[in-house]
Amino acid sequence: MSSEPHQTASEDLKVLHSMGYAQELARNMKGFQNFAISFSIICILSGGINSLGQGISGVGGAAIGIGWIIGCGVTFIFALGMAQIGSAYPTAGGLYHWSSILGGRGWGWLTAWLNLLGLVTVLGAINVGTYNFFIGAFGARLGLETSFGLQAAFVGGITVIQAIVNHMGIRATARLTDLSGYLIFAVAVALTVALLAYAPSWDFARLLSFKNYSGPAGGDVWPATDSMLLLFGVGLLLPIYTITGFDASAHTAEETRDASRAVPRGIINSVVWSALFGWLMLSAFVLAIPDMDKAAASGWSVFFVTLDAVLPGPLKELLYLLIFVCQLICGLATVTSASRMIYAFARDGGLPASNTLKRVHTSYRTPVAAIWTAAVISIAFTLYTPAYATIVSVTVIFIFLSYGLPLIAGLFAYGRTWTKMGPWDMGPAYRIVAVLAIAAIVLIFYLGVQPPNGAALWITGIFLVITAVVWFGFERRRFKGPPIGDEVARRQAEIAAAERALAASA
Repeated sequence: MSSEPHQTASEDLKVLHSMGYAQELARNMKGFQNFAISFSIICILSGGINSLGQGISGVGGAAIGIGWIIGCGVTFIFALGMAQIGSAYPTAGGLYHWSSILGGRGWGWLTAWLNLLGLVTVLGAINVGTYNFFIGAFGARLGLETSFGLQAAFVGGITVIQAIVNHMGIRATARLTDLSGYLIFAVAVALTVALLAYAPSWDFARLLSFKNYSGPAGGDVWPATDSMLLLFGVGLLLPIYTITGFDASAHTAEETRDASRAVPRGIINSVVWSALFGWLMLSAFVLAIPDMDKAAASGWSVFFVTLDAVLPGPLKELLYLLIFVCQLICGLATVTSASRMIYAFARDGGLPASNTLKRVHTSYRTPVAAIWTAAVISIAFTLYTPAYATIVSVTVIFIFLSYGLPLIAGLFAYGRTWTKMGPWDMGPAYRIVAVLAIAAIVLIFYLGVQPPNGAALWITGIFLVITAVVWFGFERRRFKGPPIGDEVARRQAEIAAAERALAASA
């Protein structure tokens, strides 16, 4: 990698101006904060726990011992490619901008819509997962039984709180995600140590053992099948879903200092550390299970069944509380990421009511309309699709399609129209990464629509059909895409005026 000196604030500004945009958002985030926001969205204490049944209730311990490593390897492929492009083009709404520059405005428009759909559905998945965790951890003590009405009220309430914090400025969000970054590390280590300390025995062979738990044997998480390969494959959705959200480092590029270096570091480090700590934590969980057959039969409740059987009450309750806090901040960081994508796309006229959605609050320097739009759409999606497993499958499909599109565009543009790289540069190895990403997209789509998540197929299909109709019927003629070439030069006076107006109103 390059050892060029770090960019100054003026160099960050120069890079942003060269892409045709004004510095409207407050550039207050440091390198660790850029890492922390992605690490907080990934949050192994959210997806890694709430989706645990997808793995354990499929093939047992090997879903963690082997499957977690393979699944994280799949997501790392995307992280490598996105780090390379993000270093060259550090801008809010990164994936959309990258696809537009490397593949054309239509490719960028499709990427933007898929990423938006992925971000609002992943916000829904995170907050529905937080609700499920809350009921599992505290529901019996509080006398609460799960219901659609309670879920809707809970998810709506925490989403509104997350939006309010985002509304109040990036400093408040960054402080909380900083806290979350440290807290996730600390709680993951504490949970790992506690599970190993109170485990009845350490049978490491479990981490390599396969057993068919489909059907009733696995709490009907997966329909009965004789195919161990399919069961192992769908279990990969646990790590693949958990290790998502690292695009937040790119979405907050315009709020990050020394973005060309901090963004790729944030992407790569958040994936690597989440993968490592997640594997250690969940491996300890597998070792601590008193009875694997009984645990698998509990399905989605496998985490609570195991902790109730292994850990002493006070320690368990403390860990539950800390995990719940981490999950709340995970959703908070996701609102940040989704709103920056909406802001960036609206800034280029890609959304209805773009003039409203691209506005930045003069005092808070946040895109408040975009923040509340992300929150409202996410709540509406969870009301329409309340089933956690289906939400997860839809999220995985949309997110990784949007991750893959700029990588594919970069594959064909590399060395041709894309010749200027950022300081984080893999060289020609990028082409190998992009080809592997294409294969991974096919695998993820296939796994994501397997029963009982067949609804994910038609939900994805409907959205893609609507997207095609909107593009070819309307947007193809209207949408101009981000500024490129001569348009960048023509925008410089407008950029200067926008920055003066923000400075005057501050």
